[in-house]
Amino acid sequence: MGDGTWAALQATDIAEVRRRAAVISDFVGVAPQTVHGAERLAWVDYGGQAAVWFFAPEGLALLLTFDHESDLNLCGDADFAAQRALYDGVPEDLLRFVRDPADNHETPVVKDPETGGHLQCAGGVFWFDGERWAVADGMLDYCEAEDIDLDESGFEHAMGDYLFGREFTPEAFVARRDAFGYYANDANGASRRAADLAELRDLIARHA
Repeated sequence: MGDGTWAALQATDIAEVRRRAAVISDFVGVAPQTVHGAERLAWVDYGGQAAVWFFAPEGLALLLTFDHESDLNLCGDADFAAQRALYDGVPEDLLRFVRDPADNHETPVVKDPETGGHLQCAGGVFWFDGERWAVADGMLDYCEAEDIDLDESGFEHAMGDYLFGREFTPEAFVARRDAFGYYANDANGASRRAADLAELRDLIARHA
């Protein structure tokens, strides 16, 4: 897990984190939801990677990241116990957001064989206590026990569009995509770049 991006998230006021999450959720076409009083926002690349945010009115927050090709994708074997253990250390007030999730299209769910209930899958589990972000104890324990790098959480890739540690502008957003050849590899790249700039200008103004 990149120290630079993690430190940048820590240094970003939670209101600004929520604003960026709202802009990006709109940009990628994920409608916001209210889950047990929390605002649910998400990023998805439609290729098996996602970030899901829950912003609780009490000032707490939960962030899940997911990479379907990662060693931290525990849903492939439908191992409920292992997935549930990744959430160890997260307060109960936040865990309720991932139990029996409704209208969840960003990550898989795994079934509890005892109760029949479901749990939202995540490779990365991070939470905000009102002052600082923390990595879930269960995730740290699992990675240590299985000798898995925290980068397998998909955190670094999932946080890219939020530009933490950088100015959050349409120009910075498309410049980042330019750097990865996103538009250069598209026959309609110039028009898509212009469309992204226009849409982001509108969204950032709307969520100001």
